[in-house]
Amino acid sequence: MPKKRSGGGLTTTQQAAKFLGVAALSGAVLAGIALPAAGALGLAAKGTVEGFDEIPSNLKTPPLSQRTTILDRDGGAIATVYSRDRTVVPLKDISPYMQDAIIAIEDSRFYEHGAVDLKGILRAMNRNVQAGGTAQGASTLTQQYVKNVFVEEAGDDQEKVAQATQQTIGRKVRELKYAIQVEEELGKKKILENYLNITFFGQQAYGVEAASQRYFSKRAKDLKLEEAALLAGIVQSPTRYDPVNDTEEATKRRNTVLARMAATRAITQAEADKAMETPVKLKVSKPKNGCITAVSGSGFFCDYVRKTILTDPAFGETEEERSKLWNLGGLTIRTTLDPRAQQAANQAATARVNKDDKFAASVVQVQPGSGKILSMGQSRPYGLDQKQNETVLNLAVSNKMGGSTYGFQVGSTFKPFTAAAALEKGIGPETSFSTDWKITLQEKDFRNCSGSPAGYAEWPLQNELESETGSWDMTSALGKSINTYFALLEQKAGLCETVEMAKKVGYERGDGKKIVEAPSITLGSEVSTPLSMASAYAAFANRGTYCTPIAIESITDPNGKKLKVPQSACSRAMSEKTADTINQMLKGVVEDGTGTQAGLSDRDNAGKTGTTNDRKDAWFVGYTPNLSTAVWVGDDIGEKSSMFNVTIGGQYYPKVCGGCLPGPIWKIAMTGALDAAETPSFNPVSVPRAKEKEDKEKGDGDREGGRDGDGDREDGKPGRDRTPGIQLPPGLIGGPGGGEDQDQRGGGRSGP
Repeated sequence: MPKKRSGGGLTTTQQAAKFLGVAALSGAVLAGIALPAAGALGLAAKGTVEGFDEIPSNLKTPPLSQRTTILDRDGGAIATVYSRDRTVVPLKDISPYMQDAIIAIEDSRFYEHGAVDLKGILRAMNRNVQAGGTAQGASTLTQQYVKNVFVEEAGDDQEKVAQATQQTIGRKVRELKYAIQVEEELGKKKILENYLNITFFGQQAYGVEAASQRYFSKRAKDLKLEEAALLAGIVQSPTRYDPVNDTEEATKRRNTVLARMAATRAITQAEADKAMETPVKLKVSKPKNGCITAVSGSGFFCDYVRKTILTDPAFGETEEERSKLWNLGGLTIRTTLDPRAQQAANQAATARVNKDDKFAASVVQVQPGSGKILSMGQSRPYGLDQKQNETVLNLAVSNKMGGSTYGFQVGSTFKPFTAAAALEKGIGPETSFSTDWKITLQEKDFRNCSGSPAGYAEWPLQNELESETGSWDMTSALGKSINTYFALLEQKAGLCETVEMAKKVGYERGDGKKIVEAPSITLGSEVSTPLSMASAYAAFANRGTYCTPIAIESITDPNGKKLKVPQSACSRAMSEKTADTINQMLKGVVEDGTGTQAGLSDRDNAGKTGTTNDRKDAWFVGYTPNLSTAVWVGDDIGEKSSMFNVTIGGQYYPKVCGGCLPGPIWKIAMTGALDAAETPSFNPVSVPRAKEKEDKEKGDGDREGGRDGDGDREDGKPGRDRTPGIQLPPGLIGGPGGGEDQDQRGGGRSGP
């Protein structure tokens, strides 16, 4: 019984038998004769082909995985992403030297034989018998191409890769059958073109164009003789002949290719000799792959685009279909990203918060009327190196799209939704409530959308300070962010109406769960995301019409065919009059309310501050008629910490508030993104006011600078709004922070 040689190779007899078998099969294929006794040759074994006649007659060539280029709205490149670094090029764009080199070293009789080279098989068999091992192969370029197709089709599935490369007669038969079909359908030139585009050249480069760029930083059509020979030599063993890691071994292999080219008369001996004397000169281009290479801090936006393609049914009904589209690549994706806005958002996010701070900042901008996402900025850079404070957690978006588990409590930035619900119900802005600074309401007096009581417990709530007692109308209550007013307004307008208004403007939880219909929602007890808030406020700027956010303008495939992309869906959330009224009232927030540090002096602008339970989240969401921006600041890692007595961005804050940190960040982002020449105005509308009782003003020995909440002045001087802000004491409002569960009943206070 024959034995294997030491080292696990086949004996000389076994080598001969193997090649004789392949030769016999090849002859049968060429003769077009079916093999009746396939089982005798091992074809019926598990993992092989059951019979020659059952092999599919047509080779299904998969599209080649290529680079995808992501562009901003002006056509500038944001990033290049790929699972295979490959750029498919036609044969005319591949150097003739490269074509001759690969034929000379891999299949010198390529233009003389058919799909199978019987002469080559017999020669290889004889050589291997003499050598006592496998010294020479006999696969033609066509056969190699077919095998590469199967490997490409297997992708990253190692089991399928193993099946595509297994050394069985069954696989060889299938390969031979397909090789014949390919020769008949494609012809020699097309096979050569396909081969040069599919082959792996090491260093993450697939196809000759990517290889030429990787090793020489030039197009494949510009390769010189010695460069082409070097690349052709790599194919047999990309690791062994890698010129980056072993120049000496790669040079020897290159010279072997040059000698072979001279022997086949592709070049003269003199040309070969001159090229052999030329030292290997590399000009290596490092691969730039993925959103980590995105420009202007747009890695988070880039990843949002990736997530959109992987999750939106517009790109395939199943997850598998969408993944295949993304992994195959070759797409040109034009996005909604505005390079000016992105630069401004990135600058704003990093201007007041350092990447190594305990707390982080997120900035996102949306265009009213179109839903187009113009920017996503974050204080921590996009990436995987935690030592460099990098992260791939996109704080602006939902968990499904790569964001935090829940999103963040929005605090008083929710109050405009309650105001809109009230206006839509016919409750005028002059409606006033006179309250003490602390009140108790009954949950049973609020009805959820099923018509049932929202609960049966008492709901104690209060404003920030005892001085906040008196009478307010809707305008002053928004400007000063009065909790007691908005609890009573919600009761009058209806809890369900308030929740429904929030839904109409696209307010969503970050975890995708149903909004909790609790009375405390008006004070911001629910969680959401900066993108959701920016889009919701854009509905006010757009005079009551909400448009779903989108990030992609268009996509073309490798053949230039346009693919369908998700379109923004716009719907009326409230009347134009309601939106105009909200706009006028929120102008007061930035003019003389809690958001004075954020206000823009050169154009109409409006917004709302928000500071949540125990100062764990701080917000400013605001807009002009043509731009809506949301800014969030908080703890993004582990158990959420309160922002009391903290240093952020090198500045000390006794208490972080929506107006004193997110507000200035918002101002930087808006100022940088907006064109000074474009200053549209809000539609003017008269907002009725109620006669207000003067508020009591009490000193507070614990405060620095005379004001607290979102009206803080950092210089110790009182601001224009003499009414103190509002702070959430610990424990009154529950919510997802560091993993704890949402308090279904809500709590009592929300900061402005």
